[in-house]
Amino acid sequence: MPRFVLLLCLFAVLPVAAEVVRLEIRETIPFAGGREFGAAGAYERISGRLWIALDPEAPANDRVHDLRLAPRNAAGRVEGWTDFCLLKPVQPGKGNGRLLYDVANRGNKLALWTFNGGERSNDPRSEAHVGNGFLMRAGWSLLWTGWNGEVQDDGNGRLLAGLPPAGQGITGPAHLEISTTEKVFSRAFSWSPWGISAAFPAADLDTRKARLTMRPDRFSPAVELSPDAWAFARWEEGRAVPDATHVHVRKGFQPGWLYDLVYTASQPRVNGFGLAALRDAVAFFRHAERDAHGMANPLHGALRQAVIFGISQSGRLGHHFLYEGLNTDEAGRPVFEGALLHVAGAGRGAFNHRFRMTTDYGTQHEGHLSGSELFPFAPLPVTDAATGRSGDTLARARAAGQVPKVIFTQSATEYWSRAASLLHTDPQGTLDLELPPEVRVYHIAGAQHLGGGETTRGICQQPRNPLDDRGPVLRALLVALERWLAEGREPPPSRHPRLSDGTLVPRETVLAAFPKIPGLNLPAHHYEPPRLDFGPRFDREGIADLVPPVAGEPYRTLLPAVDADGNETSGIVLPEVAVPLGTYTGWNLRAPEFGAARMLSPLDGMFLPFAHAAAERAGDPRPAVRERYPTRADYLDRLTRAALDLQREGFLLAEDVVAILERAAARDLW
Repeated sequence: MPRFVLLLCLFAVLPVAAEVVRLEIRETIPFAGGREFGAAGAYERISGRLWIALDPEAPANDRVHDLRLAPRNAAGRVEGWTDFCLLKPVQPGKGNGRLLYDVANRGNKLALWTFNGGERSNDPRSEAHVGNGFLMRAGWSLLWTGWNGEVQDDGNGRLLAGLPPAGQGITGPAHLEISTTEKVFSRAFSWSPWGISAAFPAADLDTRKARLTMRPDRFSPAVELSPDAWAFARWEEGRAVPDATHVHVRKGFQPGWLYDLVYTASQPRVNGFGLAALRDAVAFFRHAERDAHGMANPLHGALRQAVIFGISQSGRLGHHFLYEGLNTDEAGRPVFEGALLHVAGAGRGAFNHRFRMTTDYGTQHEGHLSGSELFPFAPLPVTDAATGRSGDTLARARAAGQVPKVIFTQSATEYWSRAASLLHTDPQGTLDLELPPEVRVYHIAGAQHLGGGETTRGICQQPRNPLDDRGPVLRALLVALERWLAEGREPPPSRHPRLSDGTLVPRETVLAAFPKIPGLNLPAHHYEPPRLDFGPRFDREGIADLVPPVAGEPYRTLLPAVDADGNETSGIVLPEVAVPLGTYTGWNLRAPEFGAARMLSPLDGMFLPFAHAAAERAGDPRPAVRERYPTRADYLDRLTRAALDLQREGFLLAEDVVAILERAAARDLW
């Protein structure tokens, strides 16, 4: 018997008074061996599965597209399930009364890695995952659930979600873009370094009924491949094996090129069920005493407020969740009082649409037709003069009276590759927007998308960016957000580049100011997402009638201005950028061997160190380290003052100031 039929049989006999109808706890263990975390005491990890039933006729579910097409149980509900993992104080009353919901990124848990600096893992249980213990010391309870029906079990512990099918026998047009950094002969429909997602299979393997084109970039005309030049197949051991979710190109994919597949897809999921399941899972842990079977809620009575946190795709999901008006549960209560959305750019995503992959997103080179950047962008009423459309990403939350306190944080990469300026300018890029009082936007100058890493090149022309921004800044801002919620004490004013003071500028202005460093190529492009037309039903019903979408005039996006060293001058300027030993950027060009060498690497920044002494500059116009800072003591004094200024302003915690200064003290360039 198919698994979904089994689910129908199970739910038909269950009470459906609550949306979470069953809490299944599969494991309860001490976290980090029972270690005590100050006043919060010891923590425990509880994991299992939540079984959820949605009423397709309830007003709270009106925006869950295709929900009414899904199979229903005997009580008229649509069912699904989600994995969950909960970290909480053993004695919940010792916590801070707040839940941090970490939106899983392609099924991966990121909060401990981010805030605690722990080893990144989907199975957090040991001291290695505790890191500095920041979240535990502060008394937060942490919750992860699956929401993304694309995520597959790959043995790495990723959180899964069982989303219902959108009816039976439904097919429709779909578009996918495929690009590789090496020559391969096949690629899954939806591939990423995080894993292969469960794509919508082709309804027919006859390539004459589909279309595959290739082009070096979006600025060049497409070349169509003949039906016999490719196949719906995967390349295994030197032969093509028919596969409805893979594309095989007989001559191989050319690295860096963009391949567009338009085909008839089948087996749609109710993608938006995952967002509603997120809502109902948080509502259950916040408010329910027990499930319909009498299983007690391990957090009952312990929570006063909840915060949604997300990085990259997860941050876009958080913004989209608010856009869809899902921050109100079926009882009319707020789901989240706060939101901390990191490196989401101005994007949301295809999280509630038929035959759309939630994994897809746009960058300067790739994903222009993904729809991750769709109007409206800003969390306040704005009109697009080019189309006459008006919108506000928080309009539905405002109508329900459930607008959370929202903090957006962006790295420099988001301005170059993720259209971040559209979050705080009009779509024409001609004026600054006055953000509402419940919203803050912070730009972290010179940072790259996922924070500092090794200065290896990867697919890039230059060394990548080591600036450690993610943990230090987000720790300080989570503290600020908690105070905002608990005491009404407002965080620092928004700090981002602006047109009004000349810190938000066109690309040409950035390049004119950038130092002419020998051997350095400068970018000829940055991400300017096109206005996309998917047809009249896309927002209203989640259905694309124009596939691929019609691409119109691009939105005008702008970039942070730079100084004579090429370092950005606006936003949160961390000590390493304020008192630099090199140039930090949010962009890096692709290396020729990976294709598309004129284009930006999707999410990488760059670090170009200064010469140590003037004699070593070799034509580099940037003063050397010893020209800037005559002694090590001078360098450390200036760095200390910059760090203490940021601590005073609320952008660094004392413990991170100490860590920054300790790292600096270990450098000896004199």
